[in-house]
Amino acid sequence: MKKLHIVPLIAAVGLVALATGCTTVNTVGNAQPVAQKQMVNDKRVLTDASLDRKVRIVGVNSAVNDAGFLKIQVEVQNTTRRHQSFTYRVEWFDQNGMLINLPSYTSIPRSVEGKESIFLSATAPTERARDFRIKFLETLN
Repeated sequence: MKKLHIVPLIAAVGLVALATGCTTVNTVGNAQPVAQKQMVNDKRVLTDASLDRKVRIVGVNSAVNDAGFLKIQVEVQNTTRRHQSFTYRVEWFDQNGMLINLPSYTSIPRSVEGKESIFLSATAPTERARDFRIKFLETLN
């Protein structure tokens, strides 16, 4: 008879969790990763302290794919317990440090749950790209 009372209680707790929204993410990974990242020594220019307190860049990894295009992967972490939204844009540069003109540089919207880390990946649009810059903008939640 007592088991029948547990089902409504579990359902009520589930509804409360859905109504309030999930705010954190539990993750697990290999304690001794096999893959070796090619981390980039990055230079950061922080002009938005509010965004940096919420969504922090953990590291930047780069590689050249089989077709000869530069690929990058940026790990960002939400340092808060709340869902955070932001946008980012990747600019590509040639071997002389000149910006490669593209038809459009669009900002890409992303979001990350509380305390979660995500990876942002991009592949250069041309083989001429030898370097990159990533710009982050805070979005109001």
